Amino acid sequence: MKPLLEHLLKSITDHPDDVVVVETDDGQGNVTLTASVNLEDMGRVIGKEGRIINAIRTLVKVKALKQGKRLQID
Repeated sequence: MKPLLEHLLKSITDHPDDVVVVETDDGQGNVTLTASVNLEDMGRVIGKEGRIINAIRTLVKVKALKQGKRLQID
């Protein structure tokens, strides 16, 4: 899930080298992905009314569900 999120974020940002994703697994099937991007790319990642980040969350959550895990993206 981490590589998918990194790929999606790097493909839409102007500063792909600044994309950092940290994955935390609690061992009970709950995974938290924390993403950070360059401040100049923040608006591009969020999108109008949060549409882009919500679409990214949906894509990554589908992959997590197929693996039997629950996902949260910060």
